Amino acid sequence: MKALAYERAHPLDAFAIDLVDVAEPRLRAGDLLVEVRAIGINPGEAVIRRTRSAPPGGRVVLGWEFAGVVVATGPAATGFAVGDRVMGTGDITRDGSWAERVAVDHRVVAPIADELTFADAASLPIGVLTAWEALVRDGDALPAGVGNVLVVGAAGGVGSMATQLLTAWTQAFVIGTASRPESQEWATAMGADLVVDHHGDLAGQLRDAGIDAVDLVLSTSDTGSRLASFVELLRPFGHLAFVDAPGRWDMEAIAGRSLSLHGEMVFSTIVTGGDSARQGRILARAADDVVAGRLRPIGTTTLRGLTPETMRTAHTLVESGRTVGKTVIAL
Repeated sequence: MKALAYERAHPLDAFAIDLVDVAEPRLRAGDLLVEVRAIGINPGEAVIRRTRSAPPGGRVVLGWEFAGVVVATGPAATGFAVGDRVMGTGDITRDGSWAERVAVDHRVVAPIADELTFADAASLPIGVLTAWEALVRDGDALPAGVGNVLVVGAAGGVGSMATQLLTAWTQAFVIGTASRPESQEWATAMGADLVVDHHGDLAGQLRDAGIDAVDLVLSTSDTGSRLASFVELLRPFGHLAFVDAPGRWDMEAIAGRSLSLHGEMVFSTIVTGGDSARQGRILARAADDVVAGRLRPIGTTTLRGLTPETMRTAHTLVESGRTVGKTVIAL
């Protein structure tokens, strides 16, 4: 089968992803083999492309957000049948979905209705899971005492879904940050009750809106450089969730306010043997809510074709840092 792959880590200006022939995926007992119809593009994949090379003689196939059709099932894969329309994530330790077919653990896959297009479905999984798991550690509720949430980067993939999920699945007052008119408009459309500019004085903007402190901050990027402002904004015993790799932190400032930290990496569950089936349930709920109109897909740019050219265009958009919503490639 065909797949987009590379051998050596490389920058965007030396883009080296090619369409190559690879072996068919080997199904494990609990796997589904999915014919890929659309893939979502994520900033984390661009980071891996820039920093991670294949082992000698090998190649890297990225892509852990997809929608497609089940074409085979492993003997322990329950709840799915050949022909089912699905969306899912995958396992960062295995080949991804930048390919004609992908093998994936059935527990991180969810069925999608005929009313949901493959391109729309492919815009959802990473944002839904990353956002919800960053916000909710145990059960399906925000930490006790959380009445408002600041979503930093509310127009990106994770921020867009966090804003929607908070609005649809909780009673929290949602404050989104966005710096440009188009991204501020998008954050409002996602359901933010208040939108502020993260390039400005956050504390001052919140005070002007009558908000003296924030209960929970969800930071989607540049967490390390913004830590001091987050500590200032958060109430004592508040919560800071982050989905990036923030570097060194001033732990004295964090401890001084007894803040709880919550790092989130969507693949931790399947890699470490956690409750992967919970991720499938979250995705299924989100897919149902999109069809019901309670959530909306976040794809804003749809490219077409499994080609190096479309992937380079997608990575150019992602690395611009100005993407609103999600870029999707339809196969």
